[in-house]
Amino acid sequence: MSKEQLKEVADLITANTIFTTKEVLTSDEAAAYMGISKSYLYKLTMRGAVPHYKPMGKMCYFNRNELEQWLQQNRIATAQEIKEEANRYCMKGR
Repeated sequence: MSKEQLKEVADLITANTIFTTKEVLTSDEAAAYMGISKSYLYKLTMRGAVPHYKPMGKMCYFNRNELEQWLQQNRIATAQEIKEEANRYCMKGR
């Protein structure tokens, strides 16, 4: 491998390690972690839709665990879960 290829691999490993070890993420890191653009993340913060912190009034920081919880809200039930719930509901009246 060339030096450039080794640097690319090292950068990828570093970027992926940040997401599993770092608790507080910058805007760049949070956008990459969530798989969205920085501009969309900015819109979410301006709407107050995503939890974030501004300790110095300007820079935004994000708690990785809070982002995970936010991403996992509004779960959509599977077709099988809906069918089972419907069966339970129908059997309740008997």
